[in-house]
Amino acid sequence: QVQLVESGGGLVQAGGSLRLSCALSGRTSTIYRMAWFRQSPGKEREFVAAIRRDRGDTTYADAVKGRFTISTDNRENASYLQMNSLKTEDTAVYYCAAGIKALRLVEPTTYNYWGRGTQVTVSS
Repeated sequence: QVQLVESGGGLVQAGGSLRLSCALSGRTSTIYRMAWFRQSPGKEREFVAAIRRDRGDTTYADAVKGRFTISTDNRENASYLQMNSLKTEDTAVYYCAAGIKALRLVEPTTYNYWGRGTQVTVSS
């Protein structure tokens, strides 16, 4: 089993920045890919970004490309999401996810483990 705990959410003005963190514990050596998803009220959970833990290959949703950066620190068993130039439409609960294979990286169902989420609110 793997446990994930997110932190770093909060309230920020449009144009500002936040850095989300995801701490991993348990059998972390089994994890192939880390990802971040987000969910707004009344909307489905949507893919934000993903990274392979071994090679560092990254993938981003078009909505965040050029503004968000995903990274991972395997020594510290952590994943990060640096969010810059935040927009009001980025307001959501952000979830960290971890997958053993996670081949369909934009699909929530492909990930085996999830954190409880952290709220990000961007004000105008």
